[in-house]
Amino acid sequence: MNSPLLEPYRGPALHLPNRTAMAAMTRARADDATGAPIPLMAEYYAQRATAGLIVSEGIWPHRLGKGGPGVPGLTGQAHVEGWRRVTRAVHDAGGRVFAQLWHVGRVSHPDILGGEQPVAPSAVAVSPGHGQIYTASGPQEYVVPRALTTAEVTETVEAHASAARNAIDAGFDGVEISGAYGYLLAQFLSDNANLRTDGYGDHVRFVIEVVEAVAAAIGADRTALRVSPGNPLLDTVETDPASRYHRLLDALNGMDLAYLHVVQSGKYAALADLRPRWNGTLVATYDGPEPGSREQAEQALRTGLADVYSFGRLFLANPDLPRRIADDAPLNPQRASGMYGGGGEGYVDYPVLAGSSVGPAPGSDIR
Repeated sequence: MNSPLLEPYRGPALHLPNRTAMAAMTRARADDATGAPIPLMAEYYAQRATAGLIVSEGIWPHRLGKGGPGVPGLTGQAHVEGWRRVTRAVHDAGGRVFAQLWHVGRVSHPDILGGEQPVAPSAVAVSPGHGQIYTASGPQEYVVPRALTTAEVTETVEAHASAARNAIDAGFDGVEISGAYGYLLAQFLSDNANLRTDGYGDHVRFVIEVVEAVAAAIGADRTALRVSPGNPLLDTVETDPASRYHRLLDALNGMDLAYLHVVQSGKYAALADLRPRWNGTLVATYDGPEPGSREQAEQALRTGLADVYSFGRLFLANPDLPRRIADDAPLNPQRASGMYGGGGEGYVDYPVLAGSSVGPAPGSDIR
């Protein structure tokens, strides 16, 4: 089947055999006591190595950035060694994989953080009615976070850079910084979560500093940023997302990053507005109640709104998604069970097609 999703992509930093990316999806299979990946995680990612690019599940870059039981970290040697098994398995299968650095900020709980209070730009909790946080003892209400001191903001910036260095040591091809979906970077970007009166009351400053620090640590060509402009998830409000993200892109455009990942959701037409303002590779996702479709993805590529399209739930249920697109084959439905935690069920047991008319290009260079 002739599809733009199956065409190779050769950008300034990314050289991909096709234009499908696998989005970061929390699966909560790491050792909860240590945050280290378990062997089953290597199998899971290797199964999906036909993606043009895999982005790992969110990984905490700081001990206060953990968002739930079984979420992996990237702050110590045990983490590096565990992830090295994962990246080796992906590379042996011909794939490419970035680590997503994911600090959740206020979207955590003392039960997850060993009794410590979650941190955030300001001491503002997620409002009631915006869900609960899942902990080992069950769902809990969100708590009021502790506002980071200015010195702690600087420490958190450096934590991202340190975790990025660990990612490269672990064999990742690059790093995607999570600035989306109401987590820490998005909290700094938010009007109602960031009430600071110091320099970080400038909503884009923290995000820029994190990107600059990671790029300085591992190279801009290995550094990417994910954003979800105007997305109200987890009680974040951006009253004028266009102006805010124009300023952010103006600051980042000259850095020659690996890519910018824009999630289209909410009322703001982020892709149409930001694509003309971004000079580099743009990865797109349409997010909503239903998984983004092949038709949406192909339209985004054909119209130039995106260079690469990132699928989440479809890659979860279809490890061989590019093969299914090539063969116009039916898609597996996602099962309700097995999304978070547990063993192999709902994780590594989704069926794949026999044979393939498309696959990874062994030895393809990410750079």
